[in-house]
Amino acid sequence: MGRVLIKNVNIVNENRVYESDVLLEDEIILRIAPSINDANAKVIDAAGKFLLPGLIDDQVHFREPGLTHKGDIASESRAAVAGGITSFMEQPNTNPQTTTIEKLEEKFARAAETSFANYSFLFGGTNDNLEEIKRLDKNACSGIKLFLGSSTGNMLVDNEVVIENIFRNTEMVISAHCEDETTIKRNLAEYREKYGDDIPIKCHPLIRSAEACYLSSSKAIALAKKTGARFHVFHLSTGIETDLFRNDIPLTQKKITAEVCIHHLWFSDAHYDAKGTLIKWNPAVKSAGDRSKLWEALLDDRIDVIATDHAPHTLEEKNNVYTQAPSGGPLVQHALPAMLQKYHEQVLSLEKLVEKMCHNPAVLFDIDKRGFIREGYYADLVLVDLDDPWKVAKENIAYKCGWSPFEETVFTSKITHTFVNGHLAYEHGEFSKQRNAKRLTFNRS
Repeated sequence: MGRVLIKNVNIVNENRVYESDVLLEDEIILRIAPSINDANAKVIDAAGKFLLPGLIDDQVHFREPGLTHKGDIASESRAAVAGGITSFMEQPNTNPQTTTIEKLEEKFARAAETSFANYSFLFGGTNDNLEEIKRLDKNACSGIKLFLGSSTGNMLVDNEVVIENIFRNTEMVISAHCEDETTIKRNLAEYREKYGDDIPIKCHPLIRSAEACYLSSSKAIALAKKTGARFHVFHLSTGIETDLFRNDIPLTQKKITAEVCIHHLWFSDAHYDAKGTLIKWNPAVKSAGDRSKLWEALLDDRIDVIATDHAPHTLEEKNNVYTQAPSGGPLVQHALPAMLQKYHEQVLSLEKLVEKMCHNPAVLFDIDKRGFIREGYYADLVLVDLDDPWKVAKENIAYKCGWSPFEETVFTSKITHTFVNGHLAYEHGEFSKQRNAKRLTFNRS
């Protein structure tokens, strides 16, 4: 790869925005200084543009193996790179599920062959694989994933003794989908009796209710406190849950942390009439009041991470009646442009965006030499033009499923370059045919 010199760029890193030059050598950030000259380097004049660390998405579903008609590691990692996401952590609810060390390593082997972005995977906990969890090396992968409410690819863990044993028997981060199954089943039965299978989509947040979320997350957090487990709650969707988390200590000292996803920060139940099942997610998109509380908690640091929960389905699948339309949607390509739009709306600073989408995922999961623009770190970088408006349309969507909930949205900011380990993987809408992705490594003593 040789040397690349990025000149005159505005670096956004570690709560600062400042102009500098950045010299890359092979896979590494070699030097950061106000003025660098190197006759042997390829020069990119980035005057007026902004350089961010490559984003780290701690929750994606890339559908491989077994569900590759919706997406696969190659297609969705390319879309991620187009969206400035240079590292991802993929979820275990594939077919077969990632619930044995053998299946985990098969996923790593596949990603090594096909991924355009750096990769790791979460290991799925079940009602009967505690011994396999005990065997798992704490630096082998991102962590453990528990579905404490059923979702796509039913991996529901509902045995309370098992859950407590998992909490007591791993040092890894335990991430969880928290929705109370009993509450959801009761609500679904009521609406099914009234409407049959064709339940209006606007009822989704009433079926998968705020109560269901809070019951599950509060119970799991109480167990984490009891056992001392390192616990991370995925995709918060309600205002009431935000009070379960603290902001009086730094992230490095927190044992209980939280994530919010793009769709819960962007959409509200007012969008169901226009978007229908395209914005059917689990947990459900809820009220504008919930969305406002999520933003408040994100900005005051009770919520630590912004992620996507990227989960593609085909349009044919999504266009079914309510009970048959799967939950989830594609987001990795448009997450950064959407959050940059919130910067333009003066909701979110660039520094806070980078903290929540780059720095904090690296810190929270103990990722080695990524998530920051630092000398000696891997050169995972995203170059952004903050003033180059473009519209999301079929012809510029990179997802295998071919659609986006953001279609027809005009974003003000455009990603111009994405570097993965120093390799220019994406430039002005074009993908490199070469790959330079790596398996994420972790520093857990």
